[in-house]
Amino acid sequence: MPVLINDKSKLHYRVIGHGARVLLAFHGYGQSSTYYLPMEQALGSDYTIYAFDLFFHGRSQLAKQNMPLTKQFLVEFIEHFLEKQQIEKFSLMGFSMGGKFALTLVEHMPQRIDQLFLIAPDGIKTSFWYNIATYPGWLQQLFKRTVLKPEPFFKLLQVLNKYNLIHKSMIRFAHFQMDSTEKRLRVYHSWIGFRDLNFDIRKIVALLNKYKVPVSMFLGEFDEIISPRRVAVFVDALDQGELVMLKTGHSHLLLEVAQLLHQKRVSGQ
Repeated sequence: MPVLINDKSKLHYRVIGHGARVLLAFHGYGQSSTYYLPMEQALGSDYTIYAFDLFFHGRSQLAKQNMPLTKQFLVEFIEHFLEKQQIEKFSLMGFSMGGKFALTLVEHMPQRIDQLFLIAPDGIKTSFWYNIATYPGWLQQLFKRTVLKPEPFFKLLQVLNKYNLIHKSMIRFAHFQMDSTEKRLRVYHSWIGFRDLNFDIRKIVALLNKYKVPVSMFLGEFDEIISPRRVAVFVDALDQGELVMLKTGHSHLLLEVAQLLHQKRVSGQ
């Protein structure tokens, strides 16, 4: 995989497809650029897809001196990539946490974006748990200690589950993403490292409308991680917004979207 290096930080990406149009793609938490491989069959004849490993995932690394990641630092990274590849206009796709990366580019270079695909994106509505993890002070230190001693956290989940105060899919997600020290460190580094990627959504909507960027939003009907009712209102405010609901949860949504787009291409829609 090719790599970009800036101030000791590294951003890896893979090239998928061979189409004339360009698509920059950002995956979700706990994934890597390989999760975009199914998009080759769906979009590979129309797009050349540059799928990036997010920092703390795959082979991308964010140097300690560059934490937390700033929007400006990310934009400089991508501008360097675009200049190197001689790319002027491009489309964007962001799934889950990758939505924050896509929205950052919308905010800083909307005039260069052809189309925006958002798949259960983070960044439009910030979750309660994310706010706790990134809150300065003792709450943040408490979360940091959870990395080393997770037992109290899992006991809390048991209590919440007992009284039906948390959805079972959230419990499964938490156990899967925090069942080892390595995974818990990734949670901590990602949530703390990306805490500055926050957005004025009214500004994002205004930019997308001003530059007439078509937006396709894909949401899972059974998604408890990125709740459809919390982000669907975003599409309503767009002049060129399309909302597609799929009968799936969060984890399989990217694959479901790839299959849907493939079916549309085959049928000529």
